[in-house]
Amino acid sequence: MNSLTLKENGFAEFVPLKRLSFSSLPYNKSAVLVIVDSSLSGRPTSDVLYIGRSKKPAKKIFGGYLVGSGGKTSKKINSKLFDDGYIEKTSISWILSDDPKTLQQELLENFKKEHGEYPAWNVSKKMPETPQTKTKPAKARRARKTSKPSP
Repeated sequence: MNSLTLKENGFAEFVPLKRLSFSSLPYNKSAVLVIVDSSLSGRPTSDVLYIGRSKKPAKKIFGGYLVGSGGKTSKKINSKLFDDGYIEKTSISWILSDDPKTLQQELLENFKKEHGEYPAWNVSKKMPETPQTKTKPAKARRARKTSKPSP
């Protein structure tokens, strides 16, 4: 699966993220979004970086991906775009769907079957677990400090 096969399956023409206009996106229509690395287009390896979904694509892309507000995924994509320099070489496309969750899952599973893993930006990288010291709630600590032993 790459940008060429996605276009063959009904995705809109890919638009560079740095030239994307608000009016070119569907506003209140559910869609599946795909972000690709334009510098890899036409190569045998996949150029797909991310497969996602949104009920309001314009808000998700401009408010989440480009501004960096929202959840962990939106912030991660914003970081990749601006901190890692992908804004210069990424493009986005979408397909409208009445059931974007199911379509997204199908695309992710098809991608995994073809490539052995999910797209790079869909993979969640877990942070190493740090041992947390157990502390008693402040109320319990306060109660213990103020209580005096009985005579």
